Amino acid sequence: MYSLKLADADITYYPDFIDSQKADAYFAHFRSTIPWQQDDIKVFGKVYPQPRLTALYGAEGKTYSYSNITMQPKLFTGELLEIKNSIEAIAQVEFNACLLNLYRNGQDSNGWHSDDERELGQNPIIGSISLGQERPFHLRHKKNKYMKHKLLLNHGSLLLMKGKSQHFWQHQVPKTTKPIGERINLTFRMLK
Repeated sequence: MYSLKLADADITYYPDFIDSQKADAYFAHFRSTIPWQQDDIKVFGKVYPQPRLTALYGAEGKTYSYSNITMQPKLFTGELLEIKNSIEAIAQVEFNACLLNLYRNGQDSNGWHSDDERELGQNPIIGSISLGQERPFHLRHKKNKYMKHKLLLNHGSLLLMKGKSQHFWQHQVPKTTKPIGERINLTFRMLK
C-alpha cells in the first residue's frame, strides 16, 4: 500500500488487496452473473454507445445519474457485500452503491472525468477494485495541466480516492490498440 504524492489529492493504492486466486474467482463470477448493459451517452450533443458495459448495485434503491444516464440499482450480491465490507474496514465509511464497469477489450475505455456528481456529496470517497486485465489509469490536475500521474491497476488491486481529489483531479482509462483481455472494475461509492 502506498499514497500517491499528489497535490490537492488523497489517493492510496493497494496493489494486492485481493489475492490473485480469489480475484480470479470474483472475475469469473461477475463476468458470468452480472446483467451487463450498454447505455447511450451524449457527448457534445451527439449520442454514442458507452464504450464499456455497466451495472449498478446498491442497498437502498438510490438511482445514480451521470452523462445523461440514470441507472436503477439491483440489490447487492453476497460477493459484492464481501468486497464492500473489506474496503469499508480500511476506508472507514459505509458504501451504499457499486457501479460496475466491464472493459471488453482495448477499445473499451472511460474518458477524462471526475466523480463529482451531486449525489456523491462534497468530498466523495470512491473505492475502486480492478479485476482481470491490467489497465493504465491516468490522472491530471484540473488547473495545472502539467501535473499528471500514471498508474497501472493490477488484478485484485484497490484504489481509494477521497478528500478533495475529485475537486482538483480528473482520471481516465484510455483506449489502447494492443490486443488485451477483459477487465472488470467495481467502484464503491456513497450516494447521498
